[in-house]
Amino acid sequence: MASQTCSADTLAAMLGTNTTNATAAATLICDQFNTISTKFTDTAYAVDSTYLLFSAYLVFSMQLGFAMLCAGSVRAKNTMNIMLTNVLDAAAGGLFYYLFGFAFAFGTPSNGFIGKHNFALKDIPSSVFDYSYFLYQWAFAIAAAGITSGSIAERTQFVAYLIYSAFLTGFVYPVVSHWFWSVDGWASASNLDNLFLGSGVIDFAGSGVVHMVGGVAGLYGALIEGPRIGRFDHTGRSVALRGHSASLVVLGTFLLWFGWYGFNPGSFTKILSPYESGNYYGQWSAVGRTAVTTTLAGCTAALTTLFGKRIISGHWNVTDVCNGLLGGFAAITAGCSVVEPWAAIICGFVAACVLTGCNKLAEKYKYDDPLEAAQLHGGCGAWGIIFTALFAKEKYVNEVYPGKPGRPYGLFMGGGGKLLGAHMVQILVIFGFVSATMGPLFFILHKLKLLRISPEDETAGMDMTRHGGFAYVYHDEDSIPMKKIEPASSG
Repeated sequence: MASQTCSADTLAAMLGTNTTNATAAATLICDQFNTISTKFTDTAYAVDSTYLLFSAYLVFSMQLGFAMLCAGSVRAKNTMNIMLTNVLDAAAGGLFYYLFGFAFAFGTPSNGFIGKHNFALKDIPSSVFDYSYFLYQWAFAIAAAGITSGSIAERTQFVAYLIYSAFLTGFVYPVVSHWFWSVDGWASASNLDNLFLGSGVIDFAGSGVVHMVGGVAGLYGALIEGPRIGRFDHTGRSVALRGHSASLVVLGTFLLWFGWYGFNPGSFTKILSPYESGNYYGQWSAVGRTAVTTTLAGCTAALTTLFGKRIISGHWNVTDVCNGLLGGFAAITAGCSVVEPWAAIICGFVAACVLTGCNKLAEKYKYDDPLEAAQLHGGCGAWGIIFTALFAKEKYVNEVYPGKPGRPYGLFMGGGGKLLGAHMVQILVIFGFVSATMGPLFFILHKLKLLRISPEDETAGMDMTRHGGFAYVYHDEDSIPMKKIEPASSG
């Protein structure tokens, strides 16, 4: 928000010579005006900072959603293990993102590849960043790590979780986010001095930066570890190893849905930005539109999955519907701010089809991902990047990414193919960079025998062998077995 100024000399001249002590009167008026103007400026900063902090809290609540979703999707004997890994994603991610990650991602000025300032939040707050911005970006970083943990659930050593989580949140994810979100990033839509292919990449809230990074990292972890014991029989036929609690899956899904309203609309980072002062339409309208497109994509994907699975399997499956819903959210995340609500419906429909197709391929090639994370976040995230390049609307692109009129927009909306070209490059470089970093990391852990647990531990369950007991207690403190109490017979 532009601040207003008042010049006593100018105002005194306007008051004229007939005014007694015009200079003193002008000084008094200007002092009062400037005080009020400063208060409005302070209020604008406070409103935007509060909005960003609230969005950060919403995104952080997604960690609880991930924890519940993961817990419900694994067998009961591994519940404590998967929940502990979700806690440590946040804890380890917080420390490493503070020390290195934020600087690699947003430390400016820097080159197009990696940031080089603000390590351990040095020189923050500044005119560029406040603490709230760090907190918001940290919540995104640990979301990427949470995605990966689902792919390697039920068979991974605890030390491997700590190593990959620190590396992902401290280096891999920050470098990718620098490329596409930093003002210095080589493919960032905010790098107005050097827009890649004249457009930059429009990945507003991270279908590629967050979801593809987490999904591809999980893909390599699961591929190198191999499937869980019993996932495929001796003939190669798929055997369902169902999660133990549909209730936790649904709870986790709704928590993630709730958190996505901080993930997508919150990515504006500020709300008090009028597009035309004094008008009802401003950035607050774009925030609302983004929430609507997010909702419609998820709802459409859920319904498409519901009826699609009914046709394929003959059942109404709640866990599949939950995954379909999340696939729609992952897909709309890139273009949520620059597409019309009707386009979000198309996004959700195709995302459900992409998820179903990826799951069929995974089954065919004996790929085991207990949370379908690579298929959901990687596959649907890639579709979301393509979708944005097809349906981004010119008006919304110029509002959300101002300062460069005439930039390319969606191919199907008449904007040409440059944006699609930039987005295809994004898909390729994310897949390549994550493959070149996380792939070797998981391979080295595998060779050092630090990745997968022993077959005996896997069969017994990690809660008992690695964490001291099962998550669910079936005996009271005196070790008296719980018994079913029969109703008393009526006399």
